[in-house]
Amino acid sequence: MVASHPKAGAEDNRGAAAMLQSKSFVKKTRQGRLLKIVREHYLRDDIACGAVYCSICDKSTACLSDTTSPILIVDTNVVLQQIDLLENLAMSNVVILSVVLDEAKNKNLSVYNRLRTICSNPTRHFFVFANEHHKDTYIKGMVGESPNDRNDRAIRVASQWYQRHLGGSTKILLLTNDAENRKKAREEGIIAETVQAYVQALGKPELLDLVARSQVENVFKHDVEDLRPSKRKVVYAEHKAMSEITSGLRQKIYHQGKFRVNRYNPFEAYVGSESVGDEIVIKGKTDMNRAFDGDVVAVELLPQECWQDGSGKIVEDDDEEEEEVVGLVPASADDAPKNQALEGMSEKSISIGIARPTGRVIGIIKRNWRPYCGSLEPMPLPAGGGGTVHALFVAADRRIPKIRIQTRQLSNLLDKRIIVAVDSWEQTSRYPSGHYVRSIGEIGDRATESEVLLIENDINTRPFSEQVLACLPPLPWSMSAEDLRNPYRRDLRHVRVFSVDPIGCKDIDDALNCTLLPNGNFQVAVHIADVTNFVHPNTPLDEEASQRGTSVYLVERRIDMLPKPLTEDICSLRADVERLAFSVLWEMSPDADILSVEFTKSIIKSCAALSYVEAQARMDDSRLSDPLTLDLRNMNKLAKIMRRRRIESGALTLASPEVKFEIDTETHDPLDVGMYQVREANQMIEEFMLAANVSVAGHILKHFPMCSLLRRHPIPTPKMFEPLLRTAAAVGIHLDISSSKALADSLDEAQGDDPYFNKLIRILATRCMTQAVYFCSGELSPPEFHHYGLAAPLYTHFTSPIRRYADVIVHRLLAASLGLNKLPDLLRDKSLLTSISDNLNYRHRNAQMAGRASVELHTLIFFRNRPTEAEARIVKIRSNGLIVFVPKYGIEGPVYLTKKGTKEETELVSDIDGKWIIDEEHQTLLSQDGKRRYKVLERLSIYIQVVEPQPNRPKLELTLMKAC
Repeated sequence: MVASHPKAGAEDNRGAAAMLQSKSFVKKTRQGRLLKIVREHYLRDDIACGAVYCSICDKSTACLSDTTSPILIVDTNVVLQQIDLLENLAMSNVVILSVVLDEAKNKNLSVYNRLRTICSNPTRHFFVFANEHHKDTYIKGMVGESPNDRNDRAIRVASQWYQRHLGGSTKILLLTNDAENRKKAREEGIIAETVQAYVQALGKPELLDLVARSQVENVFKHDVEDLRPSKRKVVYAEHKAMSEITSGLRQKIYHQGKFRVNRYNPFEAYVGSESVGDEIVIKGKTDMNRAFDGDVVAVELLPQECWQDGSGKIVEDDDEEEEEVVGLVPASADDAPKNQALEGMSEKSISIGIARPTGRVIGIIKRNWRPYCGSLEPMPLPAGGGGTVHALFVAADRRIPKIRIQTRQLSNLLDKRIIVAVDSWEQTSRYPSGHYVRSIGEIGDRATESEVLLIENDINTRPFSEQVLACLPPLPWSMSAEDLRNPYRRDLRHVRVFSVDPIGCKDIDDALNCTLLPNGNFQVAVHIADVTNFVHPNTPLDEEASQRGTSVYLVERRIDMLPKPLTEDICSLRADVERLAFSVLWEMSPDADILSVEFTKSIIKSCAALSYVEAQARMDDSRLSDPLTLDLRNMNKLAKIMRRRRIESGALTLASPEVKFEIDTETHDPLDVGMYQVREANQMIEEFMLAANVSVAGHILKHFPMCSLLRRHPIPTPKMFEPLLRTAAAVGIHLDISSSKALADSLDEAQGDDPYFNKLIRILATRCMTQAVYFCSGELSPPEFHHYGLAAPLYTHFTSPIRRYADVIVHRLLAASLGLNKLPDLLRDKSLLTSISDNLNYRHRNAQMAGRASVELHTLIFFRNRPTEAEARIVKIRSNGLIVFVPKYGIEGPVYLTKKGTKEETELVSDIDGKWIIDEEHQTLLSQDGKRRYKVLERLSIYIQVVEPQPNRPKLELTLMKAC
């Protein structure tokens, strides 16, 4: 339970003694001046301890009930480092002090949110005690005392108070791994233990796997491999101190950026740096220097003679750390060989290309460690089958290095997908050290593998809480008399409204109508489910939707942002039922000129819920002339004109390799797979959704210029287009990137010898773009609002509030602009709106990544018993192989040109082995004898099969058959 901070002050009517303290601190302004801030701090004497058996305190929020177990008080480091242990049900009767909660919030928001979730669960018996507001536990900092030492002292004072307050009725135990804090606590008469000592005393050995070790404890002294003389020297350069990094960044000696590991080669990474104006290439484990994918790092450039091109090589999943010869370096970075980047070159290749800035990581500015999913590397069970063993964990994401863990459950974990957290990575260790968190399920099980991809992408799959579900109206829901009488809601039930969606769609959030007016113009309207009529600000339902951000669409299921009663019933614009909507109505001329636009809340009754296939069939069938079909044809004519105008204005027609699976309704296994077909009906609906979003964006920005939620697509830099331009030039195509209009025109002209060539060029163009993002209008200038892909000066999302929280915010902004509702205070604060935007961007990207991972998983399942030959296109060349794209199945992956394994394993391959010359400028790979040559965008015949190079680790393998 969470004890809320008391409302202090003279007006308190419970007669509690209240004391006023002054709390001061120094704050530095942007101009560099120091300001002394003084705040009033109220103290009370009636804050409850949380123990049910306490004879003094108010028990309305009490949840510490087990007198046989000690009350545990934990310090901040225990919370930050041992959150996986605290989440285990075995940890109970825990007091979280407010000083600890506040410090955790400042240091790690993710851990803070996890802790709040535990504390809000009444079955967990965690109690938040407001020690900073209790007159007997609040302390002032002493002269010369650091904030950390003051907080440690506050924790000890609170522990002593609990001992006196409960008078020995139960044991009070302070858990801290800080030796100095533990020593002081014991001197002050407090019982204090390390986390490991406490867990060992519980008599549950499996819990010890959850304990995060300190750096000292993480040295595996019994690891035979590390005790060998040759391996003792496998060390990394020491990371520079932050003060040195900051100074170096200022002098441009070092360069800061996000560390991104090559998807096809975990021994190669890139750091985007504004100070260099290019990506810095990092080659080899030594120069990567213990950085993880996603870390913010400081990089030092190597001498220019050591710079390399970025062509790289492909590394297989079962490749051992082939760069470890580079890893045998002195402990000091100053003693490291200056030409170490050259040691990463493949002996099988010669590169002809432009050298790119190459560097090495000298420090970690911000870690991006998170829990990782994967499995243990196969190993023999220890004699006797018991005791602690050291194992290597292999993450599902191959960009993550292997992680050492200790476990007492090896026999139970070898065939499981598990979650592991990283604790540290020391200079003397080849691998980072971590601890086991929990098991997910059997390796290879579809449900297990689906859960892995959801965890890896931080997708919330928890059931909606009772508090969230309590916000829903009772079912069955129907229109109320109040809705019908509402003067601000227009009754459009007489209008012929219809929806067009994918087959089987249940969460229908948009419908349309196209009505011929007496004057020859058309009334065209987009009707969007009025979700905000049911999702009110500052409710548990709204907060949950805000955190989830978006619905997630996997191959075999959907993970909703809102509960199903809303998404599939109350809000869904199904056929033949009355529903509440938010409508955008245009009057359009036959030439698709918008003559007027109107926004209104409405009541509609859809006459048909069509699929794209059904809508297309109606439009194409000349025998049909019913009113609904005529509406579809009129709307399609308008959409074609609108689309042509958009493209003429510079809107891009891009492409992505979308695939569609046919799924077995019982087993949920894939039965067939192929590229998703886009019809005119799809483009028609898209056109009017875009128009609605543009119209709404202009309206809300006019009324709320500083706090509108908009969506922008930044203009790609010329550097981002370089891979595309190089590829196009290699096949004799010139692409003009001077503007979106110029690019659109040159993409239209990029034709090859087969119909798929142009689509492939558009797919490659898509990859040059940054993602479109949400933003608060008050944080940017109008020129930055531009949406490059749509060639639109203003854009937002309004049309899918059932599945996107951004649209919920925009509905509230639109309603407030029309005087229908008051704008929530949260949306008036541009800094808070920016924070919401950041979360929406994060959630949107993760949902996309989860969707792609689901496609990859089901592709693997589909080909497991269906090896087949297919045509592929070369999209990238590498020093030891090719990256190819298979249009029929939307698959992209590596094809090796250097032999691996036995002759039997490679008998299908005709063009392998030998040395290769890679020509970056002309995008070709040529065998040294000149007999074999591969060029980007060339067609190949490949063999697709599922192989298992390591036990329990199946993967899709693409093998070269012949050039087409």
